[in-house]
Amino acid sequence: MKGGAKVVVEPHRHEGVFIARSKEDALCTLNSTPGKAVYGEKLISVDGPPTADGATTKIEYRVWNPFRSKIAAAILGGTENIWMAPGSKVLYLGAAAGTSVSHVSDIVGPAGCVYAVEFAHRPGRDLINMAKSRTNVIPIIEDARHPLKYRMLVGMVDCVFADVAQPDQARIVALNSHYFLKNGGHCVISVKASCVDSTAAPEAVFAQEVSKLRSEGFKPLEQLTLEPYERDHAVVVAEYRAAKKSK
Repeated sequence: MKGGAKVVVEPHRHEGVFIARSKEDALCTLNSTPGKAVYGEKLISVDGPPTADGATTKIEYRVWNPFRSKIAAAILGGTENIWMAPGSKVLYLGAAAGTSVSHVSDIVGPAGCVYAVEFAHRPGRDLINMAKSRTNVIPIIEDARHPLKYRMLVGMVDCVFADVAQPDQARIVALNSHYFLKNGGHCVISVKASCVDSTAAPEAVFAQEVSKLRSEGFKPLEQLTLEPYERDHAVVVAEYRAAKKSK
């Protein structure tokens, strides 16, 4: 996909996310570091509004590949809300090299913040390098199972996103949420069935993870599979300690 007159970029219903309409539509985010790609993704430049003196301006977007991002796959899969918007503070568990984190950085913008936790040092180096040019990303090279180790770095957040592919992922999310997620905040969890229990049917694994979240004070809101982008994966969205409605 190339930028120019043939491409029209429209806002997606998820605030901070856009759709580039061309022969093939593509999900994208507003590039907070114009001219710079993070992982070789395509950049789209379109005409912006003219300045006061009539000069032309350009706006640059980054194509968001759903085969490389569980959040993008969930958006295209029809999730109601990713609970990440301009100004949001997000705790991202399982940040890897920062591919998806960079798009979340675009979405939350300069008023928001992404605390990106990654345990493995090799992708962690890439994460740190990406964060050098994105001041709203705070890379944390630590084990998400031990949030006390980084409690001095992380403030209260609006959303916890997790893609840690561990059998005890629900417990890890709950542990971090008890420390950092504000009451009424949300978690978005990517569940890989085979990482939790390779002997059970994926549907049974997803139900089991939802049950674990309920026991930790979460109110499940939605669940959707990530086909065709990921096999035997689901995204679970839940609200944290939802206040009981009075009758």
